Amino acid sequence: MKAKHLILAVLVSLCAAKVFPQEGLQNRKTCAAGRFYSNNPTELKSQLQQMFSKSESKKDENSPLAIVVPHAGYVFSGDVAAAAFNRIDPNRKFERIFIIGSSHTTSFSGASIYCSGHFETPLGLVKVDMDLAKKLVAENKILKDFPEAHASEHSLEVQIPFLQYHLKNDFKIVPIIIGGATAETPKKLAEILKPYLNESNLFVISSDFSHYPEYDDAKKADRETAEAIQTNKASKLIAALDKNESKNIPGLATSLCGWTSVLTLLYMTEQMPDMKVDLIQYKNSGDSSYGGKDRVVGYYAISFRNEKMNDPITGFSLSNQDKKYLLKLARETIEQYVRKGTTPEVDPKKLSSALNTPCGAFVTLSKNNKLRGCIGRFEPNMPLWTVVELMAVAAATQDYRFDKVESKELSQIKIEISVLTPLKRINSIDEFILGKHGIYIKEGNAHGTFLPQVADKSGWSKEEFLGHCAQDKAGIGWNGWKTAELYTYEALVFGEDEK
Repeated sequence: MKAKHLILAVLVSLCAAKVFPQEGLQNRKTCAAGRFYSNNPTELKSQLQQMFSKSESKKDENSPLAIVVPHAGYVFSGDVAAAAFNRIDPNRKFERIFIIGSSHTTSFSGASIYCSGHFETPLGLVKVDMDLAKKLVAENKILKDFPEAHASEHSLEVQIPFLQYHLKNDFKIVPIIIGGATAETPKKLAEILKPYLNESNLFVISSDFSHYPEYDDAKKADRETAEAIQTNKASKLIAALDKNESKNIPGLATSLCGWTSVLTLLYMTEQMPDMKVDLIQYKNSGDSSYGGKDRVVGYYAISFRNEKMNDPITGFSLSNQDKKYLLKLARETIEQYVRKGTTPEVDPKKLSSALNTPCGAFVTLSKNNKLRGCIGRFEPNMPLWTVVELMAVAAATQDYRFDKVESKELSQIKIEISVLTPLKRINSIDEFILGKHGIYIKEGNAHGTFLPQVADKSGWSKEEFLGHCAQDKAGIGWNGWKTAELYTYEALVFGEDEK
């Protein structure tokens, strides 16, 4: 990370510090009530009711495992926060809720879990899971019992009234403040917390987005950051933050004040292939009647949930043995066809049901880490093994961009196979997740596609990805995607380079 992102945008405490004694149970008193939200219980409930009523109460089949929510004053960011909390089934009973924020007021190494007592808000007491909190601190050097880090920190506290109002069952929290301003702390913290990222628990990640650019600049910078988060890759987020910084946007102090907290979540989720990241709502302080448009702060509501890949047939999956067979088949097919003009004989009765399932697939060839051929088909109208065999021959001999593969090259060729889900028509690029979805663009008889993994290899933004596909693959010009039919799909990707 560049130096600018190692410093939090807000270094001045917004609340009067509370000093706790070192011995005995000491609840963490509110510091944000009366400043970030009402300290009157009746007024606070009314405020929360209004915010929740403005957002869609959408209950996905798989409820979020984690949400990213803003932590500004409720008049600025409350509607956005409520939109994320409203995705959670209010009747769910959680074993515990982890609330993670990045310190705005205290500089220290590692992260601190509040172990001294429970949290108080105008809506009552919320218990801290003291047993787990103390256990985590005792077993991990990076975690510490440092109550001063929590005393005047608002980013965790402002989330609690949303939980108190929305959830019907009692819950315990694990409040964590990250003090370290390097990517190493999130990486270590993610290793510690990942075993708890499951259906029994909820993770609430507290962060605002851009600080202090003008209104339109904030929208562009925040979109860049949010789309990087949506890829569910920590490296993409780091790159997006650095990219925003390199633009020297006037007034921009940070693109993500809680970047260490969001990064912690991504280090936990990026190895979970079924994780779906939804951008729920965006606003910035310029959208509030209380804020101007010259110096704004951005707010996003984002959810992370498990979603099984929408395969051609429910329950479809490929075993490691299936993958090895398909790679071996593609290899033998290419070698035999290049040398003899024939393909291997296959007995479908000896293959698994998955290999005999109708699927679309692409076969990609590379040589010295450069593309050497790639052809596929979307239509799931023939068995997977047949598609792989046909596309292996096509990639080696029919890709118009390359000469036919010669026998002397075969030892240098690497093979990758992408098994595809059905095409899904989309009406907005908001439905397209860079790095997760492939894109298929069609206008009249012109069409073109990029597989999902092209995003990782190219480093393009979403609009660059679409522009290149429209121009380079479909031949309809850089902006052709804006009026063309757009389809997304997902891919199960595996190759000979995998260990």
